Amino acid sequence: MARYAAARRAGDLLFVSGVVAVDPVGARVLRDYGDLPAHAREQLRTLGYDTGQMTVDLFEAPPVAQSWFVLDRIRTIAREHGADMAQAVKLVQYFRDLRHYPFYNRVRGLFYPGEPPASTVVEVARFLPGDGALIEVEATIHLPA
Repeated sequence: MARYAAARRAGDLLFVSGVVAVDPVGARVLRDYGDLPAHAREQLRTLGYDTGQMTVDLFEAPPVAQSWFVLDRIRTIAREHGADMAQAVKLVQYFRDLRHYPFYNRVRGLFYPGEPPASTVVEVARFLPGDGALIEVEATIHLPA
């Protein structure tokens, strides 16, 4: 989207820039379960999402799919630096609409089955790359020695 570091290391901390759910190949915001890999959809079905019911999925898919994508991207960045999600010590979660938080919170449980890291939740008016982006998450990760 823009020229900036996806993450920057400072000592034993990794600061991950805000991540939004943008497909890097198609350069568009994810909006549907079909935008996710099969294993993600299987995980989401264990939470009762991706039901196959059009009227339900139309409402739930955008925040749920974006939540999974954003958290998976943070996991990928952590792994690229030799860490995993368990080493995240702080998340800052931005929502265009706080009504999307319950969807995100359930999906976050897939990535943090125990206690999640310290968190801040903020409602904001909009994000780059546009109105389709509903969720942005930044992370601070403690890197193993």
